[in-house]
Amino acid sequence: MPQPAEQFERWIRRFHPAPDSRARLVCLPHAGGSASFFFPVSKALAPEVEVLAVQYPGRQDRRHEPNVSGLPDLADRIFAALRPLDDRPLALFGHSMGAVLAYEIALRMQDSGLPAPVRLFVSGRRAPSRHRDERVHLRSDAQIVAEIRMLSGTDAAVLADPEVLDMIMPAVRSDYRAVETYRYDPGRMLDCPVTVLTGDSDPRVSIDEAAAWEVHTTGPTELQLLPGGHFFLVDQSERVIGLVAEKLGGQGVGT
Repeated sequence: MPQPAEQFERWIRRFHPAPDSRARLVCLPHAGGSASFFFPVSKALAPEVEVLAVQYPGRQDRRHEPNVSGLPDLADRIFAALRPLDDRPLALFGHSMGAVLAYEIALRMQDSGLPAPVRLFVSGRRAPSRHRDERVHLRSDAQIVAEIRMLSGTDAAVLADPEVLDMIMPAVRSDYRAVETYRYDPGRMLDCPVTVLTGDSDPRVSIDEAAAWEVHTTGPTELQLLPGGHFFLVDQSERVIGLVAEKLGGQGVGT
């Protein structure tokens, strides 16, 4: 069985080590995404906040590892890798599928008796209680590519390269399967603050669905509506990073 240090190195990318940071931010990518998506966030927040970006199996330097098709199993494995990190405040940031993963990891932190995350940032995802019967993972490769292109979250050159598509499609399909077959447990609830970020023209998340995150925590919830679609956080990166820095900076940690 892998030791804690091995688990951490396998799952976590620390682009800008910040041993004296006041807090850590664990970032979880969208379906088909990778840790490098959060490199700019890590660069912008260091050294005040140390960003730890999660690398899912089946992509980039883990492309030869089997995909994890079940979201609870994926959350279990990421939580195991993060468990030793208890020496400073820790927050979670997830976008799209990553938001659901962040929520499940926060529940595991709470259930295990560890300190709850000082804040959960959920971006581009409806509340777990707001189910849509989406079946992207059952579509053809061409239809999945069309979905990705519509959401505007992937470089068009990547989507036009058959060899690259052959390489990434298994991970993309597996991720969609994981999040689309996920069902939340209504008997479990967080007690940490939750910041919800959503684009005002996101075709996959309505404002009402985003606001419904408030029923999943006994802590305070705030909704930040920003211009843009599903990947609003790319065009609005400065505002998003500024918001995170404000919430995790100095006296603002956990407030």
